[in-house]
Amino acid sequence: MAFEIPKQIYSGAIKTVTIGQGAKAITLGGETSYPFYVFEGVMPNVPRIAMEVWDVDPGEDWAEPAKEPFKDVLGDPVAWAKKCVNEYGADAVALILVSTDPNGANTSPEAAAATAKKVADAVDVPLIVYGTSNQDKDGEVFPVVAEACQGKQIIMGPVQDKNYKKIGAAALGYNHTIVANTPIDVNLAKQLNILLGQLGIKDSQLLVDPTTGGLGYGMEYCYSVMERDRMAALTQEDEKLQLPILNYVGQEVWKVKECKQSNAEAPQLGDQKTRAILMECVTAASLLLAGSDLLILRHPETVKYVKGLIQEMIA
Repeated sequence: MAFEIPKQIYSGAIKTVTIGQGAKAITLGGETSYPFYVFEGVMPNVPRIAMEVWDVDPGEDWAEPAKEPFKDVLGDPVAWAKKCVNEYGADAVALILVSTDPNGANTSPEAAAATAKKVADAVDVPLIVYGTSNQDKDGEVFPVVAEACQGKQIIMGPVQDKNYKKIGAAALGYNHTIVANTPIDVNLAKQLNILLGQLGIKDSQLLVDPTTGGLGYGMEYCYSVMERDRMAALTQEDEKLQLPILNYVGQEVWKVKECKQSNAEAPQLGDQKTRAILMECVTAASLLLAGSDLLILRHPETVKYVKGLIQEMIA
């Protein structure tokens, strides 16, 4: 008698969200089983990779191995974005408006919007525009960005509980997608999704950012929350959690000391470039297994490895 793998029946499914436009548009979600459980359901849209681009030169904020692949374009977000797409195969670009931070350069919403418009015009892949998580400033910046990028169908985030009305209204007015961000908690994520729905945001315009922790710095907690999110969506038919998940991996991994310490500072940790890329890869792989649909990564080698892993997992 042939062995048959026991199969779980799922009563729910992840909804689909299409980002970008034209030939390079991406559809996320659609899973009818746990991540990569293709023997129990379907995974019609594989997870995709966005690459991180800052609107300013990151300077000392980035470790040298992270800057090296972009050394000729740092400080020029348009050229940087093009390089991510044309040379490193990014499925999407994540423009981070670091300059708008009130504790930093505190650039104006108009200046940020002009940069976002230039990048949106320069690339043909979906554009994610992320703020600094300063809720007041992001609430000022994104309505201006939304207007400047009218017709580009960009993705704006993080949208949080204190600014969701301002950013949500801008997304509705100019037909953009938004990313709802809450601090690693299933119930808070569900509540924000409900509030956005009451505002008029359709599920087809909404991604979920559960807040990402890097390897050794909260990734395990993030994983468990995402796992519970997917269980509620697929086995309990919780419609407000049946949405694709985005994880901002690059920032969380590369800011930790194990990635930033040079070979001279921490020789006992091994080669800096190797250890940092591996930390980003392991974090990304773990979050894919938890249910991530879209990863924002920093290093091109991580992108290559993670894309290879996705192909192996679905083969």
